[in-house]
Amino acid sequence: MSAVFASKVARRRAIAFIALLAASLVLMAVSGSRVVVDLQHGLGFAFRPMQSALDGLGRNLASIGSALAEIDQLRLDNEALRAENERIRIENRQAEELRRENEQLTGLLQLRSGFEYETIAASVIARDSSEVQRRITLDRGTVDGIEVGDVVIAGGGALVGRVVDAGATSATVQLISDSGSTVIGQLLTSAATGEVTGQLPDDLRMENIAAAVTVTLGEEVVTAGIELAGGIRSPYPKGLVIGRVVDVRRDANQIVQTAFLEPAASLDRLEYVLVILDYEGGLPPPEEQPTDCRPDEGGTLPDGEQPCIEATPTPAPTGSAAP
Repeated sequence: MSAVFASKVARRRAIAFIALLAASLVLMAVSGSRVVVDLQHGLGFAFRPMQSALDGLGRNLASIGSALAEIDQLRLDNEALRAENERIRIENRQAEELRRENEQLTGLLQLRSGFEYETIAASVIARDSSEVQRRITLDRGTVDGIEVGDVVIAGGGALVGRVVDAGATSATVQLISDSGSTVIGQLLTSAATGEVTGQLPDDLRMENIAAAVTVTLGEEVVTAGIELAGGIRSPYPKGLVIGRVVDVRRDANQIVQTAFLEPAASLDRLEYVLVILDYEGGLPPPEEQPTDCRPDEGGTLPDGEQPCIEATPTPAPTGSAAP
């Protein structure tokens, strides 16, 4: 039975092969005929626009895919560039901050090395800029030798103010721009003096300058460092830079004039300062103070430091002599 089935399958395969071979021979015979060639050309011409459209669509799809891939890559590259730019900006800001701090500290060290007084460097850790006062807090205190009354300066010998309160590890400084601050200033050109007081927000006013004195815009004003009889010294050493003149006002009916100053130190941007530790200013100890005090021709000094003279001898009693 199986042999008969195998014989039938073989015959069918042989018949199919012979049929395909015959069809191939017929197609080969007719493919070269003009009718078939014309038919092929006609079909090719008819389908050519469709083929071109399909080819263009394929190219467009390929271009769109390539563009999408490039856009995605560009997005990734842009994100990487933005991150890199942000890192560079942060590093530049840090480098600029370090450079600025280094310049400030270098200026203070140079000032300290050529200064005649003993000083200690301190950082500003807080600011008090209310409507009535201008103060800063330093990170140094009594354990570092700072005392109330110590003078505080910035780079270039610019006057900052005085210590008004001192704790173990911190100190409060009243800036010269504080409305309660008074410094006796001296004009460099004429050596004329006047009282420099704070004027909020950050300007200074130099009052009681003799009207006959010529005050020039841009002229520097320094601490007068007045020393008087009886051991009295100014609270501020002589020659510290207070500021420069930016305006002058004079009343024709007055015998004095007023100048407005721009502080030499950037009081609202202070970061590092020097505190003078060994300057002794003000009144001498009570046991050394003169007993008779009165203002002299120059007026009075700030903080109650009134110029004093030697005690006036007690006048001899008057009256008739004893018989």
